[in-house]
Amino acid sequence: MKKQERIDRVELMRTFIRIVESGSLSAAARQLETTQATISRRLQSLESLLGAKLILRSTHAMKLTDDGERCYQHARQVVDAWLALEDELQLTDDQPVGTLRVRAPHAFGQEQLLMPLIDFLAEHPQLSVEWMLNDKNVDFMSDNIDCAIRVGAEVDPATVSVLLAEVPRCTVASPELLAKFPTITHPQMMSTLPWIAISTFYQHDVTLRRQEESVTFSLVPRLSTDSLYVAKNAALAGLGIAIVSSWTVEEDLAQGRLVELLPDWQAAALPVHLVYPWARYYPTRLRKFLDLMRDVMPKIAGMQLPGKA
Repeated sequence: MKKQERIDRVELMRTFIRIVESGSLSAAARQLETTQATISRRLQSLESLLGAKLILRSTHAMKLTDDGERCYQHARQVVDAWLALEDELQLTDDQPVGTLRVRAPHAFGQEQLLMPLIDFLAEHPQLSVEWMLNDKNVDFMSDNIDCAIRVGAEVDPATVSVLLAEVPRCTVASPELLAKFPTITHPQMMSTLPWIAISTFYQHDVTLRRQEESVTFSLVPRLSTDSLYVAKNAALAGLGIAIVSSWTVEEDLAQGRLVELLPDWQAAALPVHLVYPWARYYPTRLRKFLDLMRDVMPKIAGMQLPGKA
């Protein structure tokens, strides 16, 4: 009976942590896949056990009491220690277990990283992965994910950001489009052509560099999109110029379906980070995935090591 009580108390603390970090009982219920009434009962049980009010609630707001603040800090330590114990006892020959929730960009997630992920799962049969493709900013708590692969994003000091590699980019257009305009001999001439903008990286101006030189010019896109594939396919259709990740157009350039404009002038390579929230303890499944990404990302076709020109 005592063992069951201890397990229940750990679960109550896990629920309390989720309430605090998600910002509401309803959000905690969604993340834990249960009802708000269940979350409320667990909170009341924890408050009864501790003999203290932990959260003050109104119709539109939730605030921790001083006791709630102290409880949250201690609960994190207890739950992290419990997770470490669970992880250690469940390991078989250092095999990770459980479910890892990862968010990755659409382009990488569908192609470049899919086979390494499949090999990773084959190597670790007790592990499951939720592989969610999304190019937007990540909120680890509300989105209930463990880590994210971010391309070109600024480093958030509130997270751990591990630089894995860089993505070279090139400026491309179809031969049919270029035939309608004078030959491009300088980056400034590109501003007069129609453009396809990848809104997550550039929208109204572009900077290209050649050794120590740099040129910035304005553009008015015919099409703005957050999809790398849409930009590439629109360029193939002759809609406009696009700056895309080089690996996505290697075959199109080789076959002459696209032309690289002024190859000496390059847009800055995009950094690729693996990002995850700060914690006192990281489960083996996350540490193993980080090892995988550090190993495979620089080796993937079209990638380059950080800082390499």
